[in-house]
Amino acid sequence: MARVELIMPKMGESVSEATIITWSKNVGDMVELDETIVEIATDKVDSEVPSTHEGKLVEMLFEADDVVQVGEPFAILETEGGGDTSTATETKLEDVTTPTKTETPVATATETTTITNSGERFYSPLVRSMASEEGIEMTELETIPGSGKEGRLTKSDMISYLKTRGSAPAATDVKVKTKETPTPKATAHTPVKIPNTGGTEIVEMDRMRKLISAHMTMSKQTSAHITSFVEADMTNIVNWRNSVKADFKKREGQNITFTPIIIEAMAKAVKDFPMINVSVDGTNIHIHKNVNIGMAAALPDGNLIVPVIKECQNKNLVGITKAVNDLATRSRGGDLKPDDIQGGTITMTNVGTFGNLMGTPIINQPQVAIMACGIIKKKPIVLELAEGDVIAIRHMMFLSLSYDHRVVDGALGGQFVRRVADYLEQFDTNTIV
Repeated sequence: MARVELIMPKMGESVSEATIITWSKNVGDMVELDETIVEIATDKVDSEVPSTHEGKLVEMLFEADDVVQVGEPFAILETEGGGDTSTATETKLEDVTTPTKTETPVATATETTTITNSGERFYSPLVRSMASEEGIEMTELETIPGSGKEGRLTKSDMISYLKTRGSAPAATDVKVKTKETPTPKATAHTPVKIPNTGGTEIVEMDRMRKLISAHMTMSKQTSAHITSFVEADMTNIVNWRNSVKADFKKREGQNITFTPIIIEAMAKAVKDFPMINVSVDGTNIHIHKNVNIGMAAALPDGNLIVPVIKECQNKNLVGITKAVNDLATRSRGGDLKPDDIQGGTITMTNVGTFGNLMGTPIINQPQVAIMACGIIKKKPIVLELAEGDVIAIRHMMFLSLSYDHRVVDGALGGQFVRRVADYLEQFDTNTIV
């Protein structure tokens, strides 16, 4: 008999970890080749992980809600055949493990403390390993607040705790400071006390809402947000769309909406202002050649997802329309793949769908800009004509651009959103789709 480690595969571009949702098999069950063994969540997309071997499941290295790194073993199978295959598995893992990590267990084997699940609180193997490597005793581990299910500690909880652990003041200093300034100590780890107003229902956030909450909070803490607004005259586009939508629907079997037209204008404006199509990594700025525009979409359950239209600079209006419709349909049906939400370089959200005039969206990290489109609304506008000024009823739409003021100044942000509006107003009504 041989023991084989099942490795967490790479589920998409820039996906480095996955959260286990549920196990499809139990210890002792037989597993067929390519049979689903575990369901995982990567970012906002759920996926099934098939077994790469056939055999009996003898050990589950992680529990539900645990976070597993790509390239890390998550289960062990007992298979028919020759000797133990763990050596070959370890050789593969060297490619995805840093030298420091491979050396650490040897150097600290006699110094670390073994953490076991002796109490009521469950600790995953990853959390126990991190605690052992950092010399955290069980008494200290029990004081760390957890954000996982039923208060479980997650990898991110441990990372956050370790960042402040070394810089924390001595125990005697903490007591003195608590007496003098109790508020900072109370707000650091104590949950907000919500008054009982009577008739209150408490509902736990679902997994996607927790991810969105963490991502949005992180974005506000990371970027210096600033927003610029312009108003675009959409009259020509509205009239053109009304004239072609029936034929387009009949020929292509799908609708043509305002979203792909706006995305096309954004792609053109990015070409004029490439420094808006960047990402920030510390003090390094990554300038992206491809214009991959994320399209924020609301799901039926009220949550949000951002599928990405790749290489918009190489697509015409029909190509963008088909990509938008395909991603929107699969978003609503829950059929998106991990790669569908990866690789975005700038994002667009349509708040006008909900009848909103304008919005100030939060940047989708690690991007530096996100544009919101308001409702297209008829209003009286002063037009400057050769014969003089006149008041006319026009279809107007507000555009707002939230951008990262660390790398995008007001001039660049303002010029970019104005250029998008210019491309919309200059739309060629002779365009054939």
